[in-house]
Amino acid sequence: MGKVIAIANQKGGVGKTTTAINLAASLAALEKKVLIIDADPQANTTSGLNFSPDNDEKRTLYEVMIGELDVHNALIQTEISNLHMVPSHINLVAVEIEMLDAEDRESILKKAIAPIRNEYDYIVIDCSPSLGLITVNSLTAADSVMIPVQPEFFALEGLGKLLQTIRLVQNGVNPDLTIEGFVVTMFDGRTKVHTQVLNQLREHFKDMVFNTIIQRNIRLSEAPSHGKPIILYDVMSNGTSNYLNLAREVLEKNKQ
Repeated sequence: MGKVIAIANQKGGVGKTTTAINLAASLAALEKKVLIIDADPQANTTSGLNFSPDNDEKRTLYEVMIGELDVHNALIQTEISNLHMVPSHINLVAVEIEMLDAEDRESILKKAIAPIRNEYDYIVIDCSPSLGLITVNSLTAADSVMIPVQPEFFALEGLGKLLQTIRLVQNGVNPDLTIEGFVVTMFDGRTKVHTQVLNQLREHFKDMVFNTIIQRNIRLSEAPSHGKPIILYDVMSNGTSNYLNLAREVLEKNKQ
């Protein structure tokens, strides 16, 4: 059965979608069969993999979650042979309202993707930048959660709310949920505060912080506008090297 990793942080601008896209692409490049699920109504993962979030085909996560579409029929083949995607759409915002009175509303996504879990080595879920019902569904469906952290002091302040939500999910609907780890993104070693925050993270969370650091990289920020993961946009960039190393670290960790 494939491992489901949710990429979550309710604070915007921390590299959550960049991490979801490029971790999934790197795992696929390392010969794992991977599915990425765009569970964010902003649909940045969808557009970042060169698909229009404004398509009218009604084959998105929204239709899957409301029960109109089997998840198999929502799968899209990306440019990387081992990487499929379930796209998002702005309609996903409505799911929060439509699920309010649903039975087992926190487990709708988990049940929806259950038929395809055995078909992938890894399923990566790009969560919404909020702690609403869609994110709770993503955490309920996941085996673990990876938390991208920008090395700024304000970014650290928001971690408490996210960790509290994770604990609530663990205590309620998904007791097996673990923290895959914290990954530091947009790191600039020339900036004193970045080094200070990294040291604080490692001091507080110890080996829960990945050794791999995602460095600030222009090519990495350009790639989504071209609809490509960094490994296809610029294979020689630091961004490619960083995310391949992160993927290798995930694989090594999951051997243990």
